Amino acid sequence: MDLHGSIKNAETLRKLTPQQAIDLLKEGNKRFLKNKIIERDHNRHIQATVDAQHPFAIVLSCIDSRVMPSLIFDQGIGDLFVARIAGNFVNQDILGSMEYACAITGSKLVVVLGHTSCGAVKGAIDDVKLGNLTASLRHIRFAIEKLDNPPVPELRNSKNLQFVDSVAYKNVELTLEDIKAQSPVLMELYKEKKIDIVGAMYNHATCEVKFI
Repeated sequence: MDLHGSIKNAETLRKLTPQQAIDLLKEGNKRFLKNKIIERDHNRHIQATVDAQHPFAIVLSCIDSRVMPSLIFDQGIGDLFVARIAGNFVNQDILGSMEYACAITGSKLVVVLGHTSCGAVKGAIDDVKLGNLTASLRHIRFAIEKLDNPPVPELRNSKNLQFVDSVAYKNVELTLEDIKAQSPVLMELYKEKKIDIVGAMYNHATCEVKFI
């Protein structure tokens, strides 16, 4: 059965491997890059998923309006769970959502998706203080603290886009570590090779997703 564009059900999800789930996303992004996205009958997908859903992956992405996981991976209705938060970090609620996706629904993949020129990362670098956002950005500041380069203080600012993207990349790595450290449920599934937990970066300039 060709999984591209198909409506996933319990049987196809059961047979799907974590690597196949990654391949579906990679190939979907290639189609997106070439503007050869699959033409889907959305009404048919809606009707087929009225009573049940079988997404093969959960993607944690930033709230950035230019980063739409279902679009950039060319996936249809019912294919992906998507959790979104500024800076794509995890907290208890998001971890619970990931556990629901993988342990209850049977998703085979957790993807932490960062992106270039991230506004949340820029805010953390500039030490923005604003209501509840102040507490949110502290998660990203951990990534800033972990970076040794650039050593020149003047270059560690939000106008240095290379530094911004380095922080975003490190933030994805730290989020992956947090998932494994803070969710015994996901870690057990990962050890049993029932799921994979991976990171990726979306490039606004090229629209390409590179998996870490």
